Amino acid sequence: MLDPNGYVIDWNSGAVLIKGYSSDEIIGRHFSCFYTQEDRELGEPERGLAIALQHNTFQNEGWRVRKDGSHFWASIVIDPIYNETGKLIGFAKVTRDITERKRTQDEVDRQRDILSHAQKLEAIGRITGGVAHDFNNFLTIIRSAADLLGMHSLPAEKRSRYVEIIIETAGRAALLTQQLLAFAREQPLHPKVFDIASRIHGLKHVIEMTLGASVNINIGLPADLWAVHADASQFDTAILNLVINARDAMPAGGTLQVGARNATSLPPLRGHTDVVGTLGRFIAVTIGDTGSGIEPSLIEQIFEPFFTTKEINKGTGLGLSQVYGFAKQSGGEVIVESQLGSGTTFTLFLPCATAQHPPSVSNTTVDERRNVQPSNVLLVEDNELVGAFAQSMLTDVGHNVTWVVNGEAALAMLAARRANFNLVLSDILMPGINGIELGKEIRRRWPDLRVVLSSGYSPALAQEGDHGFEFLQKPYTLDHLLAIIR
Repeated sequence: MLDPNGYVIDWNSGAVLIKGYSSDEIIGRHFSCFYTQEDRELGEPERGLAIALQHNTFQNEGWRVRKDGSHFWASIVIDPIYNETGKLIGFAKVTRDITERKRTQDEVDRQRDILSHAQKLEAIGRITGGVAHDFNNFLTIIRSAADLLGMHSLPAEKRSRYVEIIIETAGRAALLTQQLLAFAREQPLHPKVFDIASRIHGLKHVIEMTLGASVNINIGLPADLWAVHADASQFDTAILNLVINARDAMPAGGTLQVGARNATSLPPLRGHTDVVGTLGRFIAVTIGDTGSGIEPSLIEQIFEPFFTTKEINKGTGLGLSQVYGFAKQSGGEVIVESQLGSGTTFTLFLPCATAQHPPSVSNTTVDERRNVQPSNVLLVEDNELVGAFAQSMLTDVGHNVTWVVNGEAALAMLAARRANFNLVLSDILMPGINGIELGKEIRRRWPDLRVVLSSGYSPALAQEGDHGFEFLQKPYTLDHLLAIIR
């Protein structure tokens, strides 16, 4: 038992057995002494009491500390107690030592990870074939359009059309790689604070066009939704992927229901409904259809890349893998509920914004992005095609670009001509000194010189924020380059 301020006022034999303190040693001390130092610094004890008062109970699991300093995994329940006049007189706190259950669960999770890894290896064949097929299609279009642009007799209007085709196809190829990276949780995200309701209403016209006239759409979004902190463009892509999936499940028409709600925890892992999910503040966005539903035996596979239940040429099998990767990488979750013949509902959980995530505001126009002062750029790129093209592109719009092919050459160039540069743009994955190592050495020797890193394949250490450098994702466009320089 605790008093209203969290000090121990009653201690039973079970508490002695679990935590090691006698009554004389613990009564009168604050219950925060059972928490780890990290949890005390985060204010977890006070948070537990506050939630108990707000919701009339608090339940959680976490590490706790015994008298001898050893840790155990505990299940915690805290309930407020009031007297007959409604005045708070304290809290009843129940602690269960479930360390063995956690060890068993951890082993189950480890075996599940091993199985998941094996399943991903099995999927490599599908991924390789799917990527090769799609990229060969894209390359065929780009190469053919480029050949036609080389014909001097080609009329101007057709020349413009083939340029548009190349741009559009390159964008689709880039989306394919982004979807694969999203599934692998290695897609560089650019999170910002945004309003879910406004974002979905902004997509309404696109959703209606995607669904067609045979599908009714109902959007029900409450006014009190919290703001979200996530990548807005990836959110749009995830919603549209779910909408396309729903449309294909309703070939004869039906109803699409879009909703959202505030949530204080993530759902537990599938098959572990007795375990409390991760606590926090989340928005749960639901996309439900009245379609054919999903075979129960296939539920576990639907988020695998290139796995699809659709007919040949009716889908790539990448839409749901993008949703899955985006949710996981954003710190959220995605779950599915389906019944054959009745429909399917996907629920996408995303973390809410905090005071540390202020809204992003940008008033920069396209003209302002392209109208930048000439800069002196040291370009570090080991790929000859990319290096030569980036140098040519930036030079053509008025910048002074010196190109070197590795980090060692970049350091030698800076040692000889540091005053000639105000920006270093470097690839990350290079032989010898990689881009991150180069950036750190530049920061040590020339701390006032700006460094931007770039990569087409971006594992965790290549994402902005992990190494302290700005990051430019490949494939980049002229506007992306000029925005970085600006």
